[in-house]
Amino acid sequence: MTPRPDVMQWRQELVDACRFGDEARAGALVTQLGTRKARPLLEEMLTHPDALVRQAAAFGLGALGGAASARRLEQQLAIEEARDADGESVVEAITQALGRITESGARTTLVRRLERLVTGKPDPGDVSALAHALWRKRHPDLLPSVRRGLKRLEPLVSRPLHGLLMLLEKSPEELRQWALDPAIPVGHKTGVLSVLEEELPESLVSALPPFISVARSLSETAARHQGEASYYCDRLLILLLLHEERVLPTLPPESRAELRDLARTLVAATALNCALRAASLLKFVGQPEDADIIEAHRPAEPVLARVFDDAARALRNRPVTPAAR
Repeated sequence: MTPRPDVMQWRQELVDACRFGDEARAGALVTQLGTRKARPLLEEMLTHPDALVRQAAAFGLGALGGAASARRLEQQLAIEEARDADGESVVEAITQALGRITESGARTTLVRRLERLVTGKPDPGDVSALAHALWRKRHPDLLPSVRRGLKRLEPLVSRPLHGLLMLLEKSPEELRQWALDPAIPVGHKTGVLSVLEEELPESLVSALPPFISVARSLSETAARHQGEASYYCDRLLILLLLHEERVLPTLPPESRAELRDLARTLVAATALNCALRAASLLKFVGQPEDADIIEAHRPAEPVLARVFDDAARALRNRPVTPAAR
């Protein structure tokens, strides 16, 4: 039976919102329809041959939440894992959806997913998505499974999972000391930053200054090379820009000064993504004279150049603070 036109329109709007990453719009569509009407439509969408439709259905069930959604998503996870073709993108969507469901059954499903994943040679993206979803759970019961998983994964693949372990094990003060320890590999610290992109609890905002100090010490290397140092600095910039309004005003003056120095150096980075984010960050932590360095490294490509132009304009319109005189 062909769905009614209004149902078809709702489904297409949900698929479009999910495809373009508009989670607010997608969540509003599910809420507007209501649980009683939305659930059967979403479960039917999970059987659709188009992976984009199934991804949207997974998001919708995650937004509805509840034990019924967790059970249905667990069933679909097994189906998608067994697919030869387009199941991977739907597995990631289901993983993310389970991370948003508060029922303990969702956590159990994610742990089972981890146990299956580490028996083979998983894609780093799959490990990262799973670590992010498990971080949303933040439960002590996760520790044994995460430790077992780490023993079976290669170091380059296991970074997000190692970051998750550190966040689960350590208090904010312990994490501060850990970040400053030069014996800890930079890759492990990058894993922590990556996981925090998923969710940054208020209790861990105070742990960020040491990570900023580490980035400042790596900035010259990061600007010249696209290696470990560059990737670490890039993940830090991503995290700070994701939470700019909440985090940046709370940083101590010395951390803001370090961030300004970091961003001024990275505006000239070989890695263009890192340079773009550095220019964006200077809008918040820079001073009017920093517009000159932004303009000096403005890329030729028009879309990218607009980011630099916006940052320079914002800084030129900013009053000089007493600390910067």
